Amino acid sequence: MVISIDSTQPSTQLDDRSLIGKEALLMQQWFILHTYSGHEKKVRDSLKARVRDTDLQNEITEVLVPTETVVEMRGNKRIESSRMFYPGYVLVQIECDDRGHIPDNVFHMIKSTPKVTGFVGGHNPTPLTPQEVDQIVHNVTEAAEKPKPKFSYAAGETVRIKSGPFQSFTGKVEEVNEDKSTLKVTVTIFGRSTPVELNFLDVEKVTFAEEE
Repeated sequence: MVISIDSTQPSTQLDDRSLIGKEALLMQQWFILHTYSGHEKKVRDSLKARVRDTDLQNEITEVLVPTETVVEMRGNKRIESSRMFYPGYVLVQIECDDRGHIPDNVFHMIKSTPKVTGFVGGHNPTPLTPQEVDQIVHNVTEAAEKPKPKFSYAAGETVRIKSGPFQSFTGKVEEVNEDKSTLKVTVTIFGRSTPVELNFLDVEKVTFAEEE
């Protein structure tokens, strides 16, 4: 199974077995860094460069920014883009010492990387459990197999239909089916309220200013 994760390059393909780890690498643990929002990829690239410069490739084995592919319609074009699963966070795989702790030199090098605010867990961060790593693998794999709409919707919101026989009509969202990425929207046709089922990509949100 192959998953899409941002590593040294955007949209890197990575075998999930390397993410989970092998028996020969039991001391390798995954930790979470907190970063300034919007600087996740810069932190990844900066940390990768510092690892090379300080010859710590054996201590810091992976730096990842998990992403998912999202889709939207612009005019009649289907546009795909990348979105981070965990904005403000970067995953780092570290070779721990025989006590399961992050070596001091590695800890301070990571902590001093620009735009890193610290480890999740503070001075004594707890590594991700195998179950948590498996969940991340599952989420990223699922997103790679089935790209999500870029925007989500909720019952009660007003939307405008962008395509099909009801194009330009506005209506109120009555039901949302996240699994199928569909909405049941009530529109007024010839003075009557009529429910129609639409794909997420067929509608756009109407702002408060537009409603007024």
